[in-house]
Amino acid sequence: MWLAIAGICMFFAAFTSAYIVMESHSSWQDFKLPDMFWFSTAIIIISSFTMHLSVKSFKEHQMMRYKTLITVTALLGLLFLIGQGLGFSNMYSRGITIQWNLSAALIYIIVSAHMLHVLGGVIALFIIFARAYRRHTRTYDPVPVEVVATYWHFVDGLWIYLYIFFLLIK
Repeated sequence: MWLAIAGICMFFAAFTSAYIVMESHSSWQDFKLPDMFWFSTAIIIISSFTMHLSVKSFKEHQMMRYKTLITVTALLGLLFLIGQGLGFSNMYSRGITIQWNLSAALIYIIVSAHMLHVLGGVIALFIIFARAYRRHTRTYDPVPVEVVATYWHFVDGLWIYLYIFFLLIK
């Protein structure tokens, strides 16, 4: 997991570096990010909190609470993705498309790449959710839950970094 996280960090470091370098291009045009990205940011922060509580519940063998919290976390992940899609829709409705300018293209690429990583986390959340409901013999091995939690907190933190980066660099 840590090697994957390191690779993802390098991936996004390359994209944000490219963003900084390309910003000096003569045809660069700034634009206001969609307000929906604020909403998405709040959702992903809340999901990190529910993920933390779900791991804590699992370790305390509070399985009903764990199931509820892991479900809420997965649904918040889906809500985050919907919010990002609505943000893209807002940009598109304002004429800010991939073809509009290099700045827009990079935003679409970077945010879409992050959305794919969040989707991977949502899938992992639904897998451990299904395992929680499927098992008849309870084995309280926290490792799979902790691994998913580590990844989830990472993609949450990554979005916060990216959003602050976009706000400060503009």
